[in-house]
Parts: sequence; C-alpha cells; structure tokens
Amino acid sequence: MYPAPAVTALIDAQFVPVRQHVKQQPQAWHRFAIRWTPTVLVLSPEGKEIRRIEGFLPEDEFIGQLELALGHLATTKKDWRTAERWFETASGREHTDAGPEGQYWAGVARYSGSHAHEELAELRRRFEGRYAGTSWAKRASVW
Repeated sequence: MYPAPAVTALIDAQFVPVRQHVKQQPQAWHRFAIRWTPTVLVLSPEGKEIRRIEGFLPEDEFIGQLELALGHLATTKKDWRTAERWFETASGREHTDAGPEGQYWAGVARYSGSHAHEELAELRRRFEGRYAGTSWAKRASVW
C-alpha cells in the first residue's frame, strides 16, 4: 500500500488498513469531513477518530504521525505505559513535527499514570534542552 518498507511494516503490525476512493464512496467523504487527499484517519475499534493525517508526508514524518496515533489510541484505554512508549518513540524523530509533540504527550502519559506532579515539572525541563522554542514547549512551560 505504501512504497516505504518501514511504513508498510508499521501499518501491517499495528493497523487494519482500509482504502476508500472518495469518488467511489462519497459517503466516507461526508461522514469524516474529508477536505483533502490523501487523508489518513486512524480510528478506534469503535470507529471514533483518533488522529487525522492530511496530505503527503515524508516517510519519517508519516511514521511519527502513526506512532502518535498509537499513543493516543492507548490513552483512550488509559493504558498509560503503552501510550508513553509510543509517544517516546515518536519523540525520537527529532527532525519531524512528531518529535516535540511526542515528547509532550509522553510526559502527559507519565503524569496520567502516576499523578506525580514532579512529572510535569520534568516535562517542562525536558523542553528546555530539547525542542525548546516549539509550540509544544510553550504548552509545557506552565508547569
């Protein structure tokens, strides 16, 4: 389905891909408010939208977005360890948009699992050294 082997491997291991053509299945276009193609929707098993990826992305960026989606899916189950693991994996993609977002949500998952307030302060400190100046660092700055 995707030309990059790493993308295909992640999708095969973690997702059930479904491909719909917007002209052949216009109901999907309307149901999911598709504005642009390609649009990749990551849905929960119940059909709830977890993450939307619009437009073409380079391989590393696309994989990072899929990893973020897996982290968010785990948060819907309150599986904080799995969420943290996926977000940390995405945070390692330093030259992508997924990197700082992954770092932010990994800290949120750690806090959600422990309710230890020092986790939020640690998250703020992590942004001082890595991903400083990003919008995600601003979000963490209040802690």
